[in-house]
Amino acid sequence: MTSWQLVRIIGGSFILLSLALGVAGSPIFHSANWLWFTAFVGANLLQSGFTRWCLMETIMRKLGAAAGN
Repeated sequence: MTSWQLVRIIGGSFILLSLALGVAGSPIFHSANWLWFTAFVGANLLQSGFTRWCLMETIMRKLGAAAGN
């Protein structure tokens, strides 16, 4: 699996988990403040789309994930 694929899998997982923790109707609701984390991940994904640089991808490559295209 390439680093860019891992970044999208991790980003999607973070968003789904933070929504589950932050939305009051969820069975694992903890606090609405988790929605700030959802916004943070979304903003980072948006930024990486414009700049073509993503910190998580850099971290994945340093941990040994294949670079890919």
